[in-house]
Amino acid sequence: MPGRLTDKVAIVTGASSGIGRAISLHYASEGAKLVCADLQPAPLDSPNEPPTHELIASTGGTAIFHPTDVSDATQVSQLVATAAAHYGRLDIMVNNAGIGVAAAAPIWDLALADWERMQAVNLSGVFHGIKFASAQMLRQPPHASGDRGWIINAASILGLAGQSGVAAYCAAKGGVVNLTRAAALDCAPQRIHVNAFAPGYTGTAMTANFFGDEGTRGQLEGMHPFRGLGEPEDLARVCVFLASEDARWVTGATIPVDGGFMAGKF
Repeated sequence: MPGRLTDKVAIVTGASSGIGRAISLHYASEGAKLVCADLQPAPLDSPNEPPTHELIASTGGTAIFHPTDVSDATQVSQLVATAAAHYGRLDIMVNNAGIGVAAAAPIWDLALADWERMQAVNLSGVFHGIKFASAQMLRQPPHASGDRGWIINAASILGLAGQSGVAAYCAAKGGVVNLTRAAALDCAPQRIHVNAFAPGYTGTAMTANFFGDEGTRGQLEGMHPFRGLGEPEDLARVCVFLASEDARWVTGATIPVDGGFMAGKF
C-alpha cells in the first residue's frame, strides 16, 4: 500500500539528529525521497549510529546527504538546487534546523553575538528555506490536486509564550510563528502550504541544556499536563500530516505538539 508521501521529494534541515532525524525516517517510511541536510551527517547525540541518509537507504528508502549551514543563504539556495537537480523537483521543505540556548541569562546579560547567532540560525535560516523552496516550487508543474508544495517550519512553545532567561530563543521562534503566517498568505494563491509545528520540551540532545539536574528535568516534565517530555517521533507524525493530502485545507497554522503545555496559557 503506498505511503502518504509516496514519490514526494523532501528536504529536511537538521536531519542528522533529534527531531529532524525522526522526521526524515518517518517521511522515508511514507514513501518520500529525501535530501538530509545538516552541518555533518553523523548524529550529534549518537555518533556511533549510522547517518540518517544511510539508515534510510539501508531499509530500502531513497536519501542523499547535503552539508548545509542554514544561516548562509547561498548554502540554502544550493541545497534546494541540489534537490531539484537530483530528483527533478522539490515538494516538501522542512525548515527544522536550529540551535538551543547554551545557558539562560537575563536580557541585560545577553551577549550580542549570542543574540545575532540565534536569529541567524533559528529565524533567518527558516526564511532562507521558505524563500528558496517556494521559488523552486513555482518553477515546477503542480500536483494533480493543484498543490505546488508544502513548507513546514520548526517553531516552539517558546515562540507562543515567553520565558525568562531565553529572550533570544523566544524572539527567534516567535518570529518563525509570524513568518509562517505571512509566508502562507503570500503562497496561498499558488497553492503552497506553509505551516509550523511548536514542540514542547522534547527528549533531544539540544534540550538537554535545559535539564541541568534531575530536579530541573522533573520540573519541566511537570509543566506538561500529560506529564513527561515529548519524543521526536511525536513531532515527526505531525510533520507527516502537514505534508500530506490530509492537510489539504491547512495553511498558516502553528500546531503545538506539547502535551498540553499551551492549553493553560492565555
